[in-house]
Amino acid sequence: MLQGHQTWVFQNRPVILSSAVVGGPFEAEGPLAEDFDLLHGDLWVGQDSYEKAEKKMLEEACEMATHKAGLQKQDIQFFLGGDLMNQIISSCFAARTLAVPFLGLYGACSTSMEGLALASLIVDSRAGRYVLCGTASHNSAAEKQYRYPTEYGSQKPPTAQWTVTAAGAALLGPEGDGPKVTSATIGRVVDMGLSDPFNMGGAMAPAAVDTITAHFRDLQISPGNYDLIATGDLGKVGYKIAVDLFKEQGLEIPEKAFVDCGLLIYGEDQPAVLAGGSGCGCSASVAYGHILNRLKKGELKKVLIVATGALLSPLSYQQKESIPCIAHAVSIESD
Repeated sequence: MLQGHQTWVFQNRPVILSSAVVGGPFEAEGPLAEDFDLLHGDLWVGQDSYEKAEKKMLEEACEMATHKAGLQKQDIQFFLGGDLMNQIISSCFAARTLAVPFLGLYGACSTSMEGLALASLIVDSRAGRYVLCGTASHNSAAEKQYRYPTEYGSQKPPTAQWTVTAAGAALLGPEGDGPKVTSATIGRVVDMGLSDPFNMGGAMAPAAVDTITAHFRDLQISPGNYDLIATGDLGKVGYKIAVDLFKEQGLEIPEKAFVDCGLLIYGEDQPAVLAGGSGCGCSASVAYGHILNRLKKGELKKVLIVATGALLSPLSYQQKESIPCIAHAVSIESD
């Protein structure tokens, strides 16, 4: 199963039986609105705090994914989840509602593919039959924790990114109809010494390139093996840096085949996003919604999704630490 240094090849090819994505009002104005299963008209989602709203969206995504697969909660062996809140409370409280055996994860914005990789490993090894993985983020909750409350109205530099208000979940099983997970490359922590929390894309780009090149090296393949390679949330700044780093390493990826979820989810008519989208819900909603839909339609045959994460905290920033980053890659094929 292990090939090369850090890549799992799934011999039994776990199936993504279903997925569901939930978004907020700003995501409803973006170009991928039709790929969401549910869009809320306000940031509160009927709750009395933004943190509860984030939890609610994750619960909704998990419940819809389970229902779409024709299963009940008691059919699921494990739920793998994580988020950006302190002690991953959104996922922990969602797991309380789901009442499913729970494994909490923290990979910052890389959590979506960390969860999908581990869920695939569990199903592939027959350690569980049905495994649910999910994550979420909320713009106002993340702003309050990592920067300033939105009421403060602080200005941001052009390198800053907009935390996506969304949740995404996927349900995996050993057989059935749906795209199949074929491999996963687990990233290593890469820290280039950047310490600006308003330039996450620039900090995460080296980690994304490191994982993607490791994936090709371990499997002895080239970028041409994929119809699409999608990074998580590098945004405009990180995407350009990644392209330059690939060129330095002699790795040419066609422009049409290399995209970023943070650039896909919002349109040019949404200038508030500045350099693009970010957050756990960014790659989760784009991957489990837009990209999986394209696979099911036959528009894509094989994709590599590389979720990226900045492993900082308010505490590490206050102590003037640099930003450790990571990226996890998962390859998915249509039938």
